[in-house]
Amino acid sequence: MRRAGEDSPLHIAIVASEAVPFSKTGGLADVAGSLPRALNAIGHRASLFAPLHRSSRQSGLQLEDTGLRLDIPVGPRIIQGSVFLVRLPGTDVVAYLIDQPEYFDRPQLYQTDGVDYGDNCARFVFFCRAVLETVRLLNLDVDVFHCNDWQTGLIPVYLDELYRADLRLGRAGTLMTIHNLAYQGWFWHWDLPLTGLDWGLFNFRQLEHHGQLNFLKAGIVFADLVSTVSPTYAREIQTPAFGCGLEGLLQQRGADLRGIVNGIDTDVWNPRIDPVLAAKYDIESVAIGKAECKAQLQRRASLTEFPDVPLFAQIGRLDSQKGWDLLLEVAEQHLQGDVQVVILGEGSPRYHEALDRLAHRYSGKLRVFLEFSNSLAHQIEAGADLFLMPSLYEPCGLNQLYSQAYGTVPIVHKTGGLADTVVDATPENLALRTATGVTFDEPTPQALMGAIERATRLFRDRGAWMSMVRAGMARDSSWNQSAREYVALYREVVEHRRVSPAEVI
Repeated sequence: MRRAGEDSPLHIAIVASEAVPFSKTGGLADVAGSLPRALNAIGHRASLFAPLHRSSRQSGLQLEDTGLRLDIPVGPRIIQGSVFLVRLPGTDVVAYLIDQPEYFDRPQLYQTDGVDYGDNCARFVFFCRAVLETVRLLNLDVDVFHCNDWQTGLIPVYLDELYRADLRLGRAGTLMTIHNLAYQGWFWHWDLPLTGLDWGLFNFRQLEHHGQLNFLKAGIVFADLVSTVSPTYAREIQTPAFGCGLEGLLQQRGADLRGIVNGIDTDVWNPRIDPVLAAKYDIESVAIGKAECKAQLQRRASLTEFPDVPLFAQIGRLDSQKGWDLLLEVAEQHLQGDVQVVILGEGSPRYHEALDRLAHRYSGKLRVFLEFSNSLAHQIEAGADLFLMPSLYEPCGLNQLYSQAYGTVPIVHKTGGLADTVVDATPENLALRTATGVTFDEPTPQALMGAIERATRLFRDRGAWMSMVRAGMARDSSWNQSAREYVALYREVVEHRRVSPAEVI
């Protein structure tokens, strides 16, 4: 197998259960679709591996059958699959999509009606082994398998336990990236035979976690290095408050744990070129451009076109993690002021019902879109003045990055990636013209309302406000810097991969 020198290009296999433009439930898909482009742009070779979900077939992209047929053991069964190839639009990045209709041709990716599919263990056992077999059978030289979240957690285990004698796969390193520690892939212990792994691995140091099989733990234990999507979240997950039961393991792997902030795709999220906006704008023309976009959003939301009323926005999953209980606690007080609010998202029925009631009561101030619309998301980011993001925890977050790129000032709880990417509007930061948003320390209704009131006062001070807007737009949130940090991490994996990673615990 080719070995990467200190400055030679690397071949990275980025493995994820979802990736834009093929499939998406959350931010993982954005990362998996954007990072390979960024790596290729700086001279490396990145290949993407993902399941061929039903949505992938409906993406409109031309899928090419590689002719490769797979026979993958899943417990006592041999599951057949095939591999399709497609290039990410506008790039040379090759995506290998693993086809197995019984497992992946489904309406949703992981669950139906809010309940996980009962065969998720078998589905992602198949996927992990299928990725490795695809690399082996296509004779691909991979330096590092970059595994993302629990669905790929068995790849580092399989490489150590089943493939280390293989000339091509045996020396490949592994990076395990945690996008959200709350989702770990827990399964009944009697599912272990589905993996084809020895029962000897089912112990508290390796695959077992409180009597269950834990895919993410397996990946953390066996990977050469571990990363997560912001430096602050890397520290937080080593504490009981954020560690979700794995804080001890993460403390033990602390020397191997890194935090790299996600980037955004500036070919897509860029007000200078965004085709759905009423007016395109940049840092110089932001005042005029956002005024037109604000009027466009007010019309679409059936709100009066008041240019001087602060327009607040929230986009995303209606889930307790995103701070919706806090938002509902302060909603009445907030909406009694001279404000407008636009919300776009879907999720828990209880939040749907609560927002419906509020929208009826404050029909002239609040518009709620209980759906997902990509074009409307762009128009909201461009047309809003302020973006509400009071997440209880946030590994990285993307909407605060989109907001800053579009000149919209985020109001965020100071946690995870929000703490790393938003500079608070303190008097000192305002004087230095480095402030890009308003932060609050404690996830309480009082702290959130205080941040809203502080941001509203700043909105009335047009000099300070435009300084914040322009500082946010000047921030480089592209993948360029993050991709370079990942390359440094990949080189560390290549040069320092451990001979027996499971023995560190």
